[in-house]
Amino acid sequence: MKKLLALSAAAALTLSTSAFAQEGKAVYDKACQVCHSMGIAGAPKVHDAAAWEPRLAKGIDTLVSSVKSGLNAMPPGGMCTDCSDEDYKKAIEFMSK
Repeated sequence: MKKLLALSAAAALTLSTSAFAQEGKAVYDKACQVCHSMGIAGAPKVHDAAAWEPRLAKGIDTLVSSVKSGLNAMPPGGMCTDCSDEDYKKAIEFMSK
C-alpha cells in the first residue's frame, strides 16, 4: 500500500501545466477573438491559413514568445491573464487552422 501511495504522489508531482491547459477555442473566445475575429490592427484573422502561414514558419515557440511579450498593437499576454505557454500554443493552433 505504501508503494502505491508513493507512486500516486510521484505521479501527481509530475503533472505538468499542460494537464491543466485550456482548450484553444476557449482561450480564443475569452482573450483573442476581440482582435483576431476582424483582424484589428493587423492581427491575422482566425482560420485565415494564408495569413498565419508566414507566422507559423517562425515556429510555435517564437509565436508564443511574441504573445507573452506583446507585438505591435497586441499587449503582453494578448489579453489573457491566466494563460500558460500551452494555452497560447493551443489558441494559436486553433486560430491558424
